[in-house]
Amino acid sequence: MARKNKKTIKLWPFTRRGARLHRAIFRILGDKQPQTTRQIGKKATSFPRLKGTSLSTVNKSVRNLQQHGYLNKTEIKERVGGITNYYELTPNAYLAKYLEIKSEEDLFEDISGEAALVILADLVYANIEKTHDSISKQ
Repeated sequence: MARKNKKTIKLWPFTRRGARLHRAIFRILGDKQPQTTRQIGKKATSFPRLKGTSLSTVNKSVRNLQQHGYLNKTEIKERVGGITNYYELTPNAYLAKYLEIKSEEDLFEDISGEAALVILADLVYANIEKTHDSISKQ
């Protein structure tokens, strides 16, 4: 996804050990949503560099991405074999994909001043909420 010669923003899903699998999960869910972990796993193992990946590893990655806010559990269906969960990408995941593809310079060249103000306001608001939550927990 990211170009090697450009410096992109480093985000959690794309920097650690499971980065290749996380990229594949984002790509699979970007094509068609929602999907089960089994469907995601079957498509992920079709990628050449993920051939030997087990479905349990895919399941762990999907749950990990859900815990970090990149995936949403949309449906829970009762099937013959047990409960089946359906997942889809969150807006955070789309933003992470976009920021991985774009370099910092490209990002600032592409947006207008008004869009930059909206992004800045959202970031400040999120930071205020986060600090307020941490203070209220104490």
